Amino acid sequence: MDVVAQVYEAVDARDADRLAALLAPDVDWPEPMGGGRLRGRDAVRRHWQDQWAVLDVTMAPRRTRVLPDGRVEVLVEVVVRDADGDLLGGATVLHTHTLAGDRVARMDVGDPLGPL
Repeated sequence: MDVVAQVYEAVDARDADRLAALLAPDVDWPEPMGGGRLRGRDAVRRHWQDQWAVLDVTMAPRRTRVLPDGRVEVLVEVVVRDADGDLLGGATVLHTHTLAGDRVARMDVGDPLGPL
């Protein structure tokens, strides 16, 4: 589970290389802005580098738990600001990380309330 905490630290530090090193080579990662999926470390690295060029994204984990199937679920408070520091939005989301050994192999984003 330490690898998951390190992912958030790398994102907040804007360290794309450190982030990529925490991921499986063929990681499957969400691309929320475009609604698709990113495949592989290089795609995730480029995605974050592009995001950081125009946005300041802060992710603050609020709760972490290991699910019975071994995935790690994190309740995350996300705040997004533009390059000038103006608030663009914020949300509380649920990230679910699938691990492969000591690397993140997949990350999914969901609604913390789930289906009603």
